Amino acid sequence: MSKAKSTFDKMMEDPKQKEAFDKEYANFLLSELLLEAMAQEKISVRKLSSLSGISTSVIQNLRAMQPVNVTLKTLTALLAPLGYELTARKGKKVVKLSA
Repeated sequence: MSKAKSTFDKMMEDPKQKEAFDKEYANFLLSELLLEAMAQEKISVRKLSSLSGISTSVIQNLRAMQPVNVTLKTLTALLAPLGYELTARKGKKVVKLSA
């Protein structure tokens, strides 16, 4: 006897639903990373804007999971003042993506 699929499992079988979920989950992760890092560093939206050169409205939208097209340049500019760097990894090879 096979176990019945959950509603989530059924939803993930639909390519459009899965794509929408994946996009929203990525937005959620970025928002959580930003919120946590800003809290740990005790840095305000205005201060992060000043340090990164990214507008306060973009930062606020990212924190609130509002749709924002984020470039790699924007992401690295936001994360650097918070002590993060972006990297790409393939096996043991690691490439730093920020300046």
